[in-house]
Amino acid sequence: MAEAGGSYRWDAADYRDSSSQQKKWGRELLTKLRLGGGERILDIGCGDGKLTAEIAELIPSGHVVGIDSSPEMIAYARSAFPRESHPNVSWEVMDARELSFEGGFDIAFSNAVLHWVSEQPRVLQGVKRSLEPGGKVLFQMGGKGNAARVVQVLASLLSREEWGRYFSDFTVPYRFCAPREYEGWLREAGLKPIRIELVTKDMTHEGPGGLAAWIRTTWLPFTQRIPEGMRDDFIAEMVDGYIRLYPPDAEGMVHVDAVRLEVEAESPLHA
Repeated sequence: MAEAGGSYRWDAADYRDSSSQQKKWGRELLTKLRLGGGERILDIGCGDGKLTAEIAELIPSGHVVGIDSSPEMIAYARSAFPRESHPNVSWEVMDARELSFEGGFDIAFSNAVLHWVSEQPRVLQGVKRSLEPGGKVLFQMGGKGNAARVVQVLASLLSREEWGRYFSDFTVPYRFCAPREYEGWLREAGLKPIRIELVTKDMTHEGPGGLAAWIRTTWLPFTQRIPEGMRDDFIAEMVDGYIRLYPPDAEGMVHVDAVRLEVEAESPLHA
């Protein structure tokens, strides 16, 4: 799902084809909801809209609003899931830090996006405003220690002048939080924490090509710093460096250590 600040050039079709793991985790997350079929759900960082459309199928008499800061992603979602075939879904270009809703939602959902947002308190304040009293929060995002092996390979590449010269003023945009830190933000926003925990996941890719596709579509803050004519070489070096340290298994699958922060909270019934 797309970045919440809108600073990167997302290719929605490319993301669709390289984000099966994120969608799988999102479906697993959805099983934690006890849906009655008529809920109003806000999907924060809906990306290409596929998971949002699946949520809509679970609430035939309800409604889901998918928001994303990427106009390209929202345009793709509107085209792929039009109102004619998905009447209980609507789409809006909106930054997660600038939620403009005043109540109206029973559930705020977000899958694999909020680690892109450095200003989490602003997001959570907007979530609190968007929820009805008693409304639920269900988030999953990259957590503390996520993709540590990939970060290790990246650090090695950027230590070389050949690539490091493109990152002299670079600040890593990802924020992989620990549970205690996130709990504090929830409470400050007036939300009641229910469950906040780090969950380890095994992300698998079909060989070096699958790993390269994932890097190309989700490590944009790094790859888009590289001149376009050199970008494929940079990605190839990332892949080669990773494969040398962590070779594919017997079936040719490449494994990446993922750590997800899962968050469940609620808006109190009474202030």
